[in-house]
Amino acid sequence: MSLPVVVAITGASGAVYAKRLLNVLHHSGYDVQLSISPSGKIVLQQEMGIRLELDNFDPETLVPLTVNANDKRLLETIELNEADKPGDFQYYHYTNFMSPMASGSARSAGMVVCPCSGGTLAGIVGGTCNNLIQRAAEVHLKERRKLILVPRETPLSLGYIDNMKRATEAGAVVMPAMPGWYHGVNSLDDLIDFMVARILDQLEIPHALMQRWGEDA
Repeated sequence: MSLPVVVAITGASGAVYAKRLLNVLHHSGYDVQLSISPSGKIVLQQEMGIRLELDNFDPETLVPLTVNANDKRLLETIELNEADKPGDFQYYHYTNFMSPMASGSARSAGMVVCPCSGGTLAGIVGGTCNNLIQRAAEVHLKERRKLILVPRETPLSLGYIDNMKRATEAGAVVMPAMPGWYHGVNSLDDLIDFMVARILDQLEIPHALMQRWGEDA
Protein backbone atom coordinates (compact mmCIF):
# COMPACT_ATOMS: atom_id res chain seq x y z
CA MET A 1 0.00 0.00 0.00
CA SER A 2 1.35 3.42 -0.96
CA LEU A 3 1.83 6.10 1.65
CA PRO A 4 -0.96 8.71 1.87
CA VAL A 5 -0.66 12.19 0.42
CA VAL A 6 -1.61 14.93 2.89
CA VAL A 7 -3.58 17.80 1.33
CA ALA A 8 -4.64 21.03 3.03
CA ILE A 9 -6.93 23.70 1.63
CA THR A 10 -6.60 27.19 3.11
CA GLY A 11 -8.04 30.63 2.43
CA ALA A 12 -6.16 31.84 -0.63
CA SER A 13 -7.69 32.15 -4.07
CA GLY A 14 -7.30 29.09 -6.27
CA ALA A 15 -9.63 26.48 -4.75
CA VAL A 16 -10.10 24.99 -8.21
CA TYR A 17 -6.51 23.67 -8.12
CA ALA A 18 -7.20 21.82 -4.88
CA LYS A 19 -10.39 20.24 -6.19
CA ARG A 20 -8.67 18.97 -9.32
CA LEU A 21 -5.67 17.70 -7.34
CA LEU A 22 -7.92 15.73 -4.98
CA ASN A 23 -9.87 14.27 -7.89
CA VAL A 24 -6.72 13.12 -9.69
CA LEU A 25 -5.04 11.69 -6.58
CA HIS A 26 -8.12 9.81 -5.39
CA HIS A 27 -9.07 8.23 -8.69
CA SER A 28 -5.44 7.42 -9.53
CA GLY A 29 -5.37 5.13 -6.50
CA TYR A 30 -3.56 7.33 -3.98
CA ASP A 31 -4.75 7.54 -0.38
CA VAL A 32 -5.50 11.12 0.68
CA GLN A 33 -5.62 12.74 4.10
CA LEU A 34 -7.40 16.09 3.89
CA SER A 35 -7.85 19.08 6.18
CA ILE A 36 -9.59 22.35 5.37
CA SER A 37 -9.33 25.65 7.25
CA PRO A 38 -12.42 27.82 7.90
CA SER A 39 -11.13 30.35 5.38
CA GLY A 40 -10.57 27.54 2.90
CA LYS A 41 -14.23 26.60 3.29
CA ILE A 42 -15.25 30.20 2.53
CA VAL A 43 -13.09 30.36 -0.60
CA LEU A 44 -14.51 27.08 -1.93
CA GLN A 45 -18.00 28.52 -1.60
CA GLN A 46 -17.07 31.93 -3.02
CA GLU A 47 -15.10 30.69 -6.02
CA MET A 48 -16.81 27.39 -6.84
CA GLY A 49 -20.19 27.45 -5.15
CA ILE A 50 -19.24 24.43 -3.03
CA ARG A 51 -20.83 24.44 0.42
CA LEU A 52 -18.96 22.37 2.99
CA GLU A 53 -19.69 21.37 6.56
CA LEU A 54 -16.33 21.15 8.31
CA ASP A 55 -17.90 19.46 11.34
CA ASN A 56 -19.75 16.92 9.18
CA PHE A 57 -17.71 16.69 6.00
CA ASP A 58 -18.95 14.77 2.96
CA PRO A 59 -16.07 13.88 0.57
CA GLU A 60 -18.43 13.80 -2.42
CA THR A 61 -18.80 17.57 -2.17
CA LEU A 62 -15.22 17.81 -3.46
CA VAL A 63 -14.46 14.50 -5.14
CA PRO A 64 -17.10 12.80 -7.33
CA LEU A 65 -17.44 9.04 -6.96
CA THR A 66 -17.22 8.45 -10.70
CA VAL A 67 -14.81 9.67 -13.37
CA ASN A 68 -16.12 11.77 -16.24
CA ALA A 69 -15.84 9.61 -19.35
CA ASN A 70 -14.76 12.69 -21.32
CA ASP A 71 -11.88 13.48 -18.96
CA LYS A 72 -9.21 11.86 -21.13
CA ARG A 73 -6.26 13.26 -19.19
CA LEU A 74 -7.52 11.82 -15.92
CA LEU A 75 -8.32 8.48 -17.55
CA GLU A 76 -4.79 8.31 -18.97
CA THR A 77 -3.34 9.25 -15.57
CA ILE A 78 -5.33 6.45 -13.91
CA GLU A 79 -3.94 4.04 -16.50
CA LEU A 80 -0.37 5.24 -15.97
CA ASN A 81 -0.72 4.59 -12.24
CA GLU A 82 -2.28 1.19 -12.89
CA ALA A 83 -5.07 2.06 -10.48
CA ASP A 84 -7.71 -0.64 -10.30
CA LYS A 85 -9.70 1.26 -7.67
CA PRO A 86 -9.75 4.73 -6.07
CA GLY A 87 -7.58 5.45 -3.06
CA ASP A 88 -8.88 5.86 0.47
CA PHE A 89 -10.09 9.32 1.46
CA GLN A 90 -9.76 10.50 5.06
CA TYR A 91 -10.81 13.90 6.37
CA TYR A 92 -9.51 15.50 9.58
CA HIS A 93 -10.95 18.61 11.23
CA TYR A 94 -8.52 21.52 11.39
CA THR A 95 -8.65 21.42 15.21
CA ASN A 96 -7.96 17.68 15.48
CA PHE A 97 -4.39 17.42 16.74
CA MET A 98 -4.92 13.69 17.36
CA SER A 99 -4.98 12.96 13.62
CA PRO A 100 -2.11 10.99 12.02
CA MET A 101 -0.73 13.99 10.10
CA ALA A 102 -0.02 15.75 13.42
CA SER A 103 2.67 13.21 14.35
CA GLY A 104 6.05 12.48 12.82
CA SER A 105 5.57 8.77 13.55
CA ALA A 106 2.79 8.61 10.93
CA ARG A 107 4.44 8.42 7.52
CA SER A 108 3.28 10.11 4.34
CA ALA A 109 4.30 10.56 0.72
CA GLY A 110 4.34 14.32 1.21
CA MET A 111 2.06 17.25 1.95
CA VAL A 112 0.51 19.86 -0.32
CA VAL A 113 -1.02 23.10 0.96
CA CYS A 114 -3.12 24.23 -2.00
CA PRO A 115 -3.92 27.01 -2.06
CA CYS A 116 -1.68 28.36 0.71
CA SER A 117 -2.83 31.60 2.30
CA GLY A 118 -0.42 34.26 3.55
CA GLY A 119 -1.50 33.58 7.12
CA THR A 120 -0.85 29.86 6.75
CA LEU A 121 2.54 30.55 5.19
CA ALA A 122 3.45 32.83 8.10
CA GLY A 123 2.28 30.24 10.61
CA ILE A 124 4.34 27.52 8.96
CA VAL A 125 7.59 29.47 8.84
CA GLY A 126 6.98 30.80 12.35
CA GLY A 127 6.29 27.34 13.75
CA THR A 128 3.20 28.56 15.60
CA CYS A 129 1.09 25.45 14.90
CA ASN A 130 -2.19 27.26 15.50
CA ASN A 131 -4.17 24.51 13.76
CA LEU A 132 -3.76 21.00 12.36
CA ILE A 133 -2.64 22.28 8.95
CA GLN A 134 0.25 24.30 10.37
CA ARG A 135 1.19 21.44 12.69
CA ALA A 136 1.19 18.93 9.82
CA ALA A 137 3.40 21.23 7.77
CA GLU A 138 5.79 21.57 10.71
CA VAL A 139 5.89 17.77 10.96
CA HIS A 140 6.84 17.46 7.29
CA LEU A 141 9.60 20.01 7.70
CA LYS A 142 11.08 18.43 10.82
CA GLU A 143 10.88 14.93 9.33
CA ARG A 144 12.48 16.19 6.09
CA ARG A 145 9.51 15.08 4.01
CA LYS A 146 8.20 16.79 0.91
CA LEU A 147 6.16 19.91 1.70
CA ILE A 148 4.69 21.80 -1.26
CA LEU A 149 3.18 25.23 -0.71
CA VAL A 150 1.02 26.78 -3.43
CA PRO A 151 0.53 30.49 -2.64
CA ARG A 152 -1.63 32.73 -4.81
CA GLU A 153 -1.16 36.44 -4.19
CA THR A 154 -0.18 39.52 -6.17
CA PRO A 155 1.52 41.88 -5.72
CA LEU A 156 3.73 40.51 -2.97
CA SER A 157 4.65 42.42 0.16
CA LEU A 158 8.20 42.26 1.48
CA GLY A 159 6.98 40.21 4.43
CA TYR A 160 5.31 37.69 2.10
CA ILE A 161 8.45 37.39 -0.01
CA ASP A 162 10.55 36.92 3.12
CA ASN A 163 8.21 34.17 4.34
CA MET A 164 8.52 32.34 1.01
CA LYS A 165 12.30 32.60 1.33
CA ARG A 166 12.20 31.27 4.89
CA ALA A 167 9.94 28.39 3.84
CA THR A 168 12.35 27.45 1.07
CA GLU A 169 15.31 27.62 3.45
CA ALA A 170 13.42 25.32 5.84
CA GLY A 171 13.04 22.72 3.10
CA ALA A 172 9.63 23.42 1.58
CA VAL A 173 8.96 23.72 -2.16
CA VAL A 174 7.23 27.04 -2.81
CA MET A 175 5.20 26.73 -5.99
CA PRO A 176 3.15 29.87 -6.68
CA ALA A 177 0.03 29.30 -8.77
CA MET A 178 1.53 30.61 -12.00
CA PRO A 179 0.30 28.41 -14.87
CA GLY A 180 2.38 28.37 -18.03
CA TRP A 181 1.17 29.03 -21.55
CA TYR A 182 3.72 27.07 -23.59
CA HIS A 183 1.92 23.71 -23.58
CA GLY A 184 -0.94 24.54 -25.92
CA VAL A 185 -3.60 26.30 -23.86
CA ASN A 186 -7.13 26.02 -25.24
CA SER A 187 -9.20 26.30 -22.08
CA LEU A 188 -9.13 27.15 -18.38
CA ASP A 189 -8.90 23.41 -17.69
CA ASP A 190 -5.50 23.40 -19.44
CA LEU A 191 -4.21 26.06 -17.04
CA ILE A 192 -5.60 24.25 -14.01
CA ASP A 193 -4.06 20.95 -15.09
CA PHE A 194 -0.70 22.63 -15.66
CA MET A 195 -0.45 23.57 -11.99
CA VAL A 196 -1.75 20.23 -10.77
CA ALA A 197 0.72 18.49 -13.07
CA ARG A 198 3.64 20.40 -11.55
CA ILE A 199 2.46 19.42 -8.06
CA LEU A 200 2.26 15.77 -9.09
CA ASP A 201 5.77 16.01 -10.53
CA GLN A 202 7.05 17.09 -7.13
CA LEU A 203 5.31 14.08 -5.57
CA GLU A 204 6.79 11.84 -8.30
CA ILE A 205 3.34 10.69 -9.36
CA PRO A 206 2.92 9.73 -13.05
CA HIS A 207 0.31 11.71 -14.94
CA ALA A 208 -0.93 12.77 -18.36
CA LEU A 209 -2.24 16.20 -17.45
CA MET A 210 -0.02 18.31 -19.67
CA GLN A 211 2.25 18.20 -22.68
CA ARG A 212 5.85 18.60 -21.60
CA TRP A 213 8.29 20.96 -23.25
CA GLY A 214 9.92 19.24 -26.22
CA GLU A 215 7.32 16.49 -26.47
CA ASP A 216 5.36 16.01 -29.67
CA ALA A 217 1.67 16.84 -29.46
